[in-house]
Amino acid sequence: MFSFKSLLHMPRAEALAVVGVLVAAMGYTIIALGWLPHMSVITAIVALILYGLCRGLKYGDMQQGMIGAVSQGMGAVYLFFFIGLMVSALMMSGAIPTLMYYGFGLISPTYFYFSAFALCSVIGIAIGSSLSTCATVGVAFMGMAAAFHADLAMTAGAVVSGAFFGDKMSPLSDTTGIAASIVGVDLFEHIKNMMYTTVPAWLISAALMLWLLPNVAAQDLNSVDLFRAQLEATGLVHGYSLLPFALLVVLALLRVNAVVSMLFTVLAGLAVTYLHSSPDLQQLGAWFYGGYKLEGEQFQNIARLISRGGLESMFFTQAIVVLGMSLGGLLFTLGVIPALLDAVRAFLTSAARATASVAMTSVGVNFLIGEQYLSILLSGETFKPVYDRLGLHSRNLSRTLEDAGTVINPLVPWSVCGVFISQALGVPVWEYLPYAFFCYLCLILTLLFGWTGLTLSKKQPDEA
Repeated sequence: MFSFKSLLHMPRAEALAVVGVLVAAMGYTIIALGWLPHMSVITAIVALILYGLCRGLKYGDMQQGMIGAVSQGMGAVYLFFFIGLMVSALMMSGAIPTLMYYGFGLISPTYFYFSAFALCSVIGIAIGSSLSTCATVGVAFMGMAAAFHADLAMTAGAVVSGAFFGDKMSPLSDTTGIAASIVGVDLFEHIKNMMYTTVPAWLISAALMLWLLPNVAAQDLNSVDLFRAQLEATGLVHGYSLLPFALLVVLALLRVNAVVSMLFTVLAGLAVTYLHSSPDLQQLGAWFYGGYKLEGEQFQNIARLISRGGLESMFFTQAIVVLGMSLGGLLFTLGVIPALLDAVRAFLTSAARATASVAMTSVGVNFLIGEQYLSILLSGETFKPVYDRLGLHSRNLSRTLEDAGTVINPLVPWSVCGVFISQALGVPVWEYLPYAFFCYLCLILTLLFGWTGLTLSKKQPDEA
């Protein structure tokens, strides 16, 4: 992946030992101690630097390795700045609230599980965060499930499936941006290529929820009506507020650069905002930095849905990108990853084996460390050279990273997403896991397509 050579020729056994210790240590600190991944990664970086010094390397040389790796991910850092701005613009203009308002109107009590899945899919795409979708719309559906006497585990499985479909396919999602940037493909090209596995997984999940899961008897829709009434009372719900979304879709179809598309969407959002409100520059500055804030006690049920966005909301993700790529660069510089790649080079001779290796590595990191960001970052950095050597386009790699990394994390009971969602929805992971059809269907389909070669694209001669 990088233009420099490893500074150490590390024996295979030593490389395995280093990785084993790092994975165990990060897994312990994240799972047992509850550390944020940032602290675990920076601790691993410090340990590797000390290890390199003991092996006779200079800090300056190791630092250059980290800088070289981070430079590969600066596109993601810039991308997240504009994502933060765009989310604020879509909130203040009413684009996201309007989409939610119409979405709640489509809920069918008879097909309750499918309604939960479909609406969480729409909201997930709109806000670009699976955890926010689960903590807001998901919690609302759990309340409705209790009112309808629906199965709570099935409802949670439908919510998780929809939320992670949205997270996976939204241009506002941090994991989607990371997966695209880590391998160097355009964000919208990445999203378009994911449709080969994501759309069939969504359709199969929808069919299972419509025909396999039992119907729910309609009793009351008070919760839905309350959400819609409060959304309408904000003054943000207008048909014309969907224009920024329409512009974003058009620019994506025209294959306009993601950052440029977001910039024009922000400008469109600002124009729409002034059609129904007149915020001053001081207020706009606060919203663009700290996110749009919906104030008022009468909006307490939807405040968490609407109060989002801003540059500040992206700092968490940007920091893990910088630290994660620094760790990857250091592992390359010390010769750890090249040694491991050499160990499996004879095995990685086909697209099927490469796909299976990426998927298993992403799943393994999720289970061992419980962190979806690291499953994408480490697997992406490790296997990009393999895909280059096989002549496979990097979009195949970024798709597999999401199919086996992003959507598997909520299925791990001790993972960041698993712990958060089980607490937010009040259902243990192992209870909703059988009904989170979309999550494991993505993994199955990406392995199937990797084995058969369907939908896998080769690099063009000018891309080599």
